[in-house]
Amino acid sequence: MVKWEPVTGVLPPLNQEQWKEVFELYQQFPQYELRNSGMSLEGFKSIFWWEYAHRVLGRLIGFIFFIPLVFFLVTGRLPKSLAPKLLLMFALGGLQGLLGWYMVKSGLVQDPRVSQYRLAAHLGLALVIYLYMFWVALDLLYPAGADSRTDDRPSHGIFAASITLLVFLTAISGAFVAGTHAGFAFNTFPTMAGQWIPDTLFAYDPTWRNFFENLTTVQFDHRILATLLFVLILVFWWLNRHISSPPRLRIAIHLLLAVACLQVTLGISTLLLVVPTPLGAAHQGGALLLLTVSLFVLHEIRSHRRGTATAPPVESTA
Repeated sequence: MVKWEPVTGVLPPLNQEQWKEVFELYQQFPQYELRNSGMSLEGFKSIFWWEYAHRVLGRLIGFIFFIPLVFFLVTGRLPKSLAPKLLLMFALGGLQGLLGWYMVKSGLVQDPRVSQYRLAAHLGLALVIYLYMFWVALDLLYPAGADSRTDDRPSHGIFAASITLLVFLTAISGAFVAGTHAGFAFNTFPTMAGQWIPDTLFAYDPTWRNFFENLTTVQFDHRILATLLFVLILVFWWLNRHISSPPRLRIAIHLLLAVACLQVTLGISTLLLVVPTPLGAAHQGGALLLLTVSLFVLHEIRSHRRGTATAPPVESTA
């Protein structure tokens, strides 16, 4: 889909003439000439529907969010503290749509591939929106002070926050792997073509370009971040395994390690099998699941600390 029509682009081509018109428009761009030359109309439909479904889903999300939001605002059913948060979510969703088209547009040039910078930005904003929505939802489901039980577990809030941030950064580095097709470069593990530190790690000049454009460095960085993340999660779990914690937090910490093990398995399998699409999609989904669980752990720690700090003192009966 080489045009962005936020309103009128909801309907797909409805007859053969419209399909021919859209296909002819696509044929004017380098992606067709350099990658899909000779593609039939039926072949074009197969790639069109993927992009179309993605765009319609984005519009549908905005519609489903906006209509109830207006209703609850007009009828005064939203708490004053919640309304600005919901409006910010909607604004971020609109920005995501713009950023998505900006990303797609980068592939409609002589080098017909989406910019890895724009791809990472699009994914990053999607994750930010998701995390913000999830955090607000957790505040509503599990408000601070709802559980005022105490435990003897030392605070690991900073540790949990660091893990969440590292999961986010590792996911973004994965976007650079996908954007540069670095996953196809070195399909061995744990070494990269027999080397622990590849010779071409800093082949580009200036040096900073290697971290975003050099296939070797991009994949190497993703491996290092993922390994560091797994080690930190393992240490976090080890420090908390025998400490008394609220049941929900204890389950979340065990789940964090389990999802981390699953994600590492998916990542290594995706690499060794040369990035089959189903495994690649599962690995991306695993990143979102790991991010979800890590944020839940962080929220539980923060909520529990606020709850115990604000809980009323227990009067002595002596």
